Amino acid sequence: MEKSSVVYVRLRRRVVVPPGSVITLGMVSRLVTESRHDQQLKKLPLHRVQPEDGSMIVIDMLQVVKAVREAVPGMNVETFGEPHVLIEVSTDAAAKPRLITLVLAWLLLFFGSGMALMNFHADVNMPHVQRRITELIVGRSERHPWLFQIPYSLGVGLGMLLFFNRLLRKKRSDEPNPLEVEMFMYQENVNHYIITEEYRRKHDGEEAKGRGG
Repeated sequence: MEKSSVVYVRLRRRVVVPPGSVITLGMVSRLVTESRHDQQLKKLPLHRVQPEDGSMIVIDMLQVVKAVREAVPGMNVETFGEPHVLIEVSTDAAAKPRLITLVLAWLLLFFGSGMALMNFHADVNMPHVQRRITELIVGRSERHPWLFQIPYSLGVGLGMLLFFNRLLRKKRSDEPNPLEVEMFMYQENVNHYIITEEYRRKHDGEEAKGRGG
């Protein structure tokens, strides 16, 4: 009796493909199987991108299992990792940076962060605190304690650079900085939302077909 073949599948999290392309199993996953089935499964078509698909497509593991079973009857599919992969349909052309938008965003962040710092200092009465600290150090009261305020201002900027691990071109460590963590969490939430919406649309489409039938 011939032993059943097994393929181990781990779907990727996100894949970018050009419009009109044919999405194959090898494009969206990592496979481990017998050499005689390896190339056949990697080239196994799962979906052809259509204009009505939009810019995001979700392929789940059930679709993969069905395609593998149809291509190689009797093949056992062992799955690992994510139960779905998010396909982004995009052209190869790189987006050109918009200088005006960049400058406006920079100005907004610059003045917005400045206003936030000034409001915080006003709430805690920072000028009084700085004058009091200067008086304790030098023994006399200063209306404008520049020797304290200038290093303090430089320290705030330097501290932000160190906090976000952006002081040098080369990162000091492999540990992600808070901005990278927030961007990662934002991307994860976007992916989760897109996948949930795609599943909802598929479910609504299947129900509409069922009622029409």
